[in-house]
Amino acid sequence: MNRVIARRVVPTYHQIFKLSRKQFCSDEAAKSSAAAASSQFNQQESDANLSLTGNVQPYDIAIVGGGMVGMALACSLATTPLTKHLRVAIIDSSPALANKPCIKREDPPDPRVSTVTPATISFFKDTGAWQYVQQHRHAYFDKMQVWDYTSLGYTKYDARDVDKEVLGCVVENKVLHSSLLSRIEDTDFQKTIYHSRLTSMSLNPSSSSIVVDSTAPTEASYARGSLAKLGLSDGNSLYAKLVVGSDGGKSQVRELAGFKTTGWKYSQNAVICTVEHSVENYCAWQRFLPAGPIALLPIGDKFSNIVWTMNPEESSDFKSVKEDDFVKAVNHALDYGYGGHPKSSLPGSAGMFSWLRGNVTISANETFEIPPKVVKLASERMAFPLSLMHANEYASKRVVLIGDAAHTVHPLAGQGVNLGFGDAFALSRIIAEGIAVGMDIGEVSLLKKYEAERKLANMTMMAILDGFQKAYSIDFGPLNILRAAAFHGAHFISPLKRSIISYASGEQRLPLFY
Repeated sequence: MNRVIARRVVPTYHQIFKLSRKQFCSDEAAKSSAAAASSQFNQQESDANLSLTGNVQPYDIAIVGGGMVGMALACSLATTPLTKHLRVAIIDSSPALANKPCIKREDPPDPRVSTVTPATISFFKDTGAWQYVQQHRHAYFDKMQVWDYTSLGYTKYDARDVDKEVLGCVVENKVLHSSLLSRIEDTDFQKTIYHSRLTSMSLNPSSSSIVVDSTAPTEASYARGSLAKLGLSDGNSLYAKLVVGSDGGKSQVRELAGFKTTGWKYSQNAVICTVEHSVENYCAWQRFLPAGPIALLPIGDKFSNIVWTMNPEESSDFKSVKEDDFVKAVNHALDYGYGGHPKSSLPGSAGMFSWLRGNVTISANETFEIPPKVVKLASERMAFPLSLMHANEYASKRVVLIGDAAHTVHPLAGQGVNLGFGDAFALSRIIAEGIAVGMDIGEVSLLKKYEAERKLANMTMMAILDGFQKAYSIDFGPLNILRAAAFHGAHFISPLKRSIISYASGEQRLPLFY
């Protein structure tokens, strides 16, 4: 029986597919698409415009959402031997997929950036996408300083504390996205891009219009209707063995599949922009202020990125205030504003923690530094509300969620996109493992392995970030002392500091002693 899902769908899991750059229409699909050749999908990579009455070759995977995380999944599938043969459809109406943006080094950096961890960098290198990132502006940093407005405490981190070269790299989102797409295009991966929006999903659609590959015995089961059917806003439809929802915090896949969520809105907005210095910035800086943290992140060429969390009323004011006044406010917030500079240590704090210090880290001996002054605003200012959201389930038969479709977090540690990339690469690996043993890639038992692995990692990070947000949303004397003690503990207790750095770098260790 054909069951159409308009507002609620039985969740299904998705698999990632690999498709080549060349046009991959079969003879039947070519005939079916000829009548629609004048539509927006008549590009070289597309064999789209499949009709309900024509013969349709099902896709292995339909990725709904072609942003950074969705493209990371496609890239991983395209470069993995066991998955590079898969047929994949990417559904996204974003202009970035229709017309690849021209990225010029001489242009100021876009304010939408991501701080990628060493673990994410390794994933990009494994797929071959990092070489494309390196062709554009990016900024590694090997040091980070964190302090608060009370002047009671600070901590410094150095990549050398854990024998690493860098703590992370700040990259414009458009560079990450373009690099993933470039890497896919340099493979034989077969992909079809549908410049449209998902409007409906149905399970067990009629199989009368589905072509069965007689050379692949496992396709017989799909001819009996065990596929997901996706309806698009332009009237087209397609079939897939696995649907991957990578379509953001307001995921249509999540809504149609009926996945419930838990979460809340923070009474905070984040203001982001690009600023310019008179000197190069090589360090990541973060200061906790009464209304929320402000971060200054290097982006290269004497530019930095600002992520300033504040209440919605303030964000509206700071978004529209004159440029000179905004620059003064940023420098005030990163220097003497709200309180003086922290002392190198609280009285007796170094001795207090001496019995726990172990092998002293390099950064434990470094004193507090003042961030480089901002001299100019170099981009528009953007503001967006902050929230926490977590899907109670990531997977069901033939449907799976990754990235912001599964979870959104506070940006205070820049971990959101790294969690999404972790989802993408984990799902790709599990799909490959399923193919290796002959499993149906949409089978719930396979998809639940992905869910079990990623839910623990994501919920742990979400709990830590939410705890930080709540701890710094209260200005209370005794609590301020406790926070200062925590700063000094992280600064002087070497095992704890190394664990924090390793965990923030993407290694799945909890920030405890080890």
